[in-house]
Amino acid sequence: MVNFTGQLDAYSEKQFTTFINEVFDSNQLSVVIDLSNIDFIDSSGLGALVQAAKKCTQSKRAFNVVGNPRVVQTIKLVRLEDFLHLASDLNTAVSQLSA
Repeated sequence: MVNFTGQLDAYSEKQFTTFINEVFDSNQLSVVIDLSNIDFIDSSGLGALVQAAKKCTQSKRAFNVVGNPRVVQTIKLVRLEDFLHLASDLNTAVSQLSA
């Protein structure tokens, strides 16, 4: 599980992507991207999430994304909830990975 805080936007997207790539390169485990403590997400942040999801799909790695109401609303607004495997909470996300 990777947990992020603060903002996922044009200013932090590069750090997010670098970190996620390091996590992906270090192992082949399933991933839960926990965005429950993210205050703000913009189109750059969504783009970074889409790229992370594509990497997971390409490497046949299971993944889920968890967010707070604001993040969930943004993801649903652009209809990415299915593509990003949006889970309602952390327990659900973890149990879906082990199912």
